[in-house]
Amino acid sequence: MVATSAAVLVGVMMVKPRAEVSLGAGTAASAARGTTVAATGNSLLAGPRTTLFPTLPGNAASPWKRPGDLLKRDEGADAPSFAFGTDPRLTERHESLNRWHRIYGYSAKYRIKPDLARRIYDAAITAGIEPELGFRLVRVESVFDTKAESPAGALGLTQLMPSTARLFEPNVTREQLLTADVNLRIGFKYLRALIRENKGDLKLALLVYNRGPVAVGRALAMGQDPANGYESLVIKGYRGRGILQ
Repeated sequence: MVATSAAVLVGVMMVKPRAEVSLGAGTAASAARGTTVAATGNSLLAGPRTTLFPTLPGNAASPWKRPGDLLKRDEGADAPSFAFGTDPRLTERHESLNRWHRIYGYSAKYRIKPDLARRIYDAAITAGIEPELGFRLVRVESVFDTKAESPAGALGLTQLMPSTARLFEPNVTREQLLTADVNLRIGFKYLRALIRENKGDLKLALLVYNRGPVAVGRALAMGQDPANGYESLVIKGYRGRGILQ
């Protein structure tokens, strides 16, 4: 019993505390190589020293920017381009929506069906006429009646004389001039030609459209004012140039 207790006591005294574990020459060698050694329990973790934020020379520019600087753009730099801004499908859809918005606006303004407003709007754009002028002309000439006929023989929405219409489309028939698309196409083409011939003088062009070139030319040759009030009915309150760029 005594011998057993003495043996246990000797064994306990031979065990050194964890805090007194000596790493010996290995620790010194590791320190010389610039390593960090950590003792946790019975494990040894060693690794090279790592610097997360290196020190820059005094004259070096910092690679880091303040939050506010990220929103600034250098002067003269090209504006950024975004793929979605140049998508032709989105552009086409936007133009289509704008077109229908204008068509419905004219339909409400002149109290006509959207289908007729669409025909007048598209014909004006195709001929290079400002749509507002096109609607004003049709209102004065025919009050938006596709089958309108004057005692002098003028036909359709823009009240074209068949002889005048055939200057632009030689084979056009009387029946065709009573259809909206044909009548608008030729009538607006004729109006644009008159505006150009009169060097942008919209009032004079409208007088020729209404009275004919012979009557207007005769009045001007005699020093008379060819105005008969027609041009005022069409463009009263109108601020446009008459033709598109």
